[in-house]
Amino acid sequence: MDAAVETFKARRIYLLLRDRITGGTLPAGTRLPGEPDLAAEHGVSRVTIRRALDQLSNEGLVERRPGVGTFVRGGGVLAPTVVDFADVFTHLKEMGRRTEVRLLSFGYVLPPAPVAATLGLAPAERAQRAVRVRLMGGEPFSHLTTHVPERIGTTYSEAEMASQPLLALLERSGLRVARARQSIGATLAGPEVAQALQVEIGAPLLSLTRLVEDEAGSAVEHLHALYRPDRFSFEMQLQRTGADGARRWSPLPPLAANTEKNTTPRPPRSKRKSSS
Repeated sequence: MDAAVETFKARRIYLLLRDRITGGTLPAGTRLPGEPDLAAEHGVSRVTIRRALDQLSNEGLVERRPGVGTFVRGGGVLAPTVVDFADVFTHLKEMGRRTEVRLLSFGYVLPPAPVAATLGLAPAERAQRAVRVRLMGGEPFSHLTTHVPERIGTTYSEAEMASQPLLALLERSGLRVARARQSIGATLAGPEVAQALQVEIGAPLLSLTRLVEDEAGSAVEHLHALYRPDRFSFEMQLQRTGADGARRWSPLPPLAANTEKNTTPRPPRSKRKSSS
């Protein structure tokens, strides 16, 4: 059988079992059917089932006990980091304090033409480029590529970039960050990103592009961020506004949203509140 087809089948079964585990259909301690039974249930070979179970085991979702069976592990799934999409800047520094960052590369380059144009750089003007991976509980959830005009990038060092939030470094340089434009989409993981985020090549990722501006409207940072959707999500608090006949959904102001969260009883949630 074609190796690509076999890999696709293993991936499909892995995702199916993973959804059942994370969704609670297969609770901690559950013994999964044996490989022959799973192979018969899904119409695939035992080799395909073994590949799917190996991936679940590598992610800590199941425990394989030779001669005994495969069991769902408790506490193996990280609660995703949840970000208030309407109040990103408030949480950026907090994100830097509560997560670990690994700096993969740091240098001064001629950025891609679209990035240079967005930053308003002159021809042949360089930018400071950094690639980082951010982790929560030792597990990677985001891959961040930033470009900052060289005149700003020279105000901080590689060591500082590896240990402090970029927003804090920009503000330390005297900039007054005022606003940002950002868009969210989806993409597939290439080889380098897949390795950094510990996912398979071609795995789906959330894609965010953000342009940060100072009070004068000058661009000071271009960010391209890729997130594992199983470990990161965005949310926004909404409210109905407008006169009768023209009612619409509008973002709830961050302060009001936080107050509502603090005063309105809600069922316990498994998601841990943090930031992007």
